[in-house]
Amino acid sequence: MSIRPLKPALVVVAAALLTLAAGRDDSFSPTRMAADIQYLASDDLGGRSPGSPGEAKVLAYLTGQLETMGAAPGNPDGTYLQTVPLFGYEVTNAPTLRVRSTDGSDETQFASGSEFVAWTLRQADHAEVRDAGLVFVGYGVVAPEYQWNDYKTDVRDKIVVMLVNDPPTPKDDPTFAGEAMTYYGRWTYKFEEAAARGAAGAILIHNTERAGYPWEVVENSWSGEQFDVVRTDHGESRCAFESWITEGAARKLFAAAGMSFDAAVASAASSDFEPVDLGLTASTAIRNRTRTLESHNVLGLVEGSDPARKDEIVVYTAHWDHLGIGKAADGDSIYNGALDNASGVAGVLEIARAFVRDKKSLKRSVLVLFTTGEESGLLGATHYVNHPLYPLVKTVAEINVDGINIWGRTTDMVVVGYGQSNLDRMLADAIAPMGRQIAPDSEPEKGYYYRSDHFPFAKMGVPALYSDSGVEFRNRPSGWGMERRREFVTERYHKPQDEYDPSWDLSGAAEDMEALFRVGFALAGDDRTAEWSRTSEFRRVREQMLRGSK
Repeated sequence: MSIRPLKPALVVVAAALLTLAAGRDDSFSPTRMAADIQYLASDDLGGRSPGSPGEAKVLAYLTGQLETMGAAPGNPDGTYLQTVPLFGYEVTNAPTLRVRSTDGSDETQFASGSEFVAWTLRQADHAEVRDAGLVFVGYGVVAPEYQWNDYKTDVRDKIVVMLVNDPPTPKDDPTFAGEAMTYYGRWTYKFEEAAARGAAGAILIHNTERAGYPWEVVENSWSGEQFDVVRTDHGESRCAFESWITEGAARKLFAAAGMSFDAAVASAASSDFEPVDLGLTASTAIRNRTRTLESHNVLGLVEGSDPARKDEIVVYTAHWDHLGIGKAADGDSIYNGALDNASGVAGVLEIARAFVRDKKSLKRSVLVLFTTGEESGLLGATHYVNHPLYPLVKTVAEINVDGINIWGRTTDMVVVGYGQSNLDRMLADAIAPMGRQIAPDSEPEKGYYYRSDHFPFAKMGVPALYSDSGVEFRNRPSGWGMERRREFVTERYHKPQDEYDPSWDLSGAAEDMEALFRVGFALAGDDRTAEWSRTSEFRRVREQMLRGSK
């Protein structure tokens, strides 16, 4: 969809007109959210890639909205922006993976894109690995608390081959949280661990069911310019290359090693697993176009009225970035990111408007934080927690919105990472008057709790709530909501097809945003506290933080 652009100089005026057009009532407005999404996901913003011309337009729009609604600048320096230094890189060649038997008699090549996607986080214009040995390391996990170690051999200067997600365990088995994914299952962890072990390269085997998205998402997500934090060691501590291959390519790889892929997967499901030298070598080369740049988080503050409590903060996050311009699909190369995550930004803007309306009732302050670089690895949120503008020990809770409900009203609301904190109960209390109830994530094995901007806050100990739209839709048959989700992931997620649709029904999103507002208002309006559950892996970090502040 092509939308006529708003020039940055007119954004503040447009925001004021939008407020007038939508009315000044106290409701959560689907109309306002739709208008925000429509602009942020327009072709004119070019997919909102950090450092692109679209970023300047996003910043102008968001600061205009915050200023117009009456939110104060969120940076203590008097601005609405926090600078986030980034390293930008774009693979300019089409890396292939060439695999040979150790005696050089046989060679198999895996095609760029359709079978193999590779990049390097070494901050240089090229990286290359020649004839390094391949070692299968199962799930690539080292978890002492579960007596699990997939690296029982020296992999320095080798290329490690790994399976996606946690090792599978029965539902009632506490190892790796049963069916739910732990951080050990995230691809970010696996590449970090391979680098820590001195591997020259890392290959992760994709599986659609276990990863939660099709191969096209992998291929599209690493097309175009990518971003990383600026590293003091220029990325030399990372593997020379990181990569994914399809499961079909993995089967060919194991066949070349004279092994059964299925048997290898089965062996990796045990803590007794031993790494396997595949008897093969592999080579690849990556060419980069690089640059350093300054991107930005956008912040607005609604200050509390209690002099003794206003330095305590409730934070809401939503990432403004998406994938920019990349590989074309059906003639369209703009990755508009309407649901992911122009919609989340629109939702948090609506929450911010509600807090501004009720600011006289707040004891604590509320910070709305629109982050950059989420799609490249939660970079903006990570930068914020490493350089917080308000002390994390004074940050009461974090509430994250990454996509909103576009299909209508529901009788439920999903909590991703259900059971992590008492914020779950607070959300249940917020939606009970609506005749709704909370539900745990129906796909815990996909690890969504570790995949969005609340996670850097959680790792630092801040209690974090990450909800999702419900799946039981009013006046719809059971299963209809899950089918809509599957359809989005298959057909539009991280594709140019994620565009704004005027037929979206945002009535359910309005209810969800009101519920998330109520949770924050319960915290900011009185002395209630957010706490990790006794079983949460983040509880100890918070306790240490609070003890250290006394």
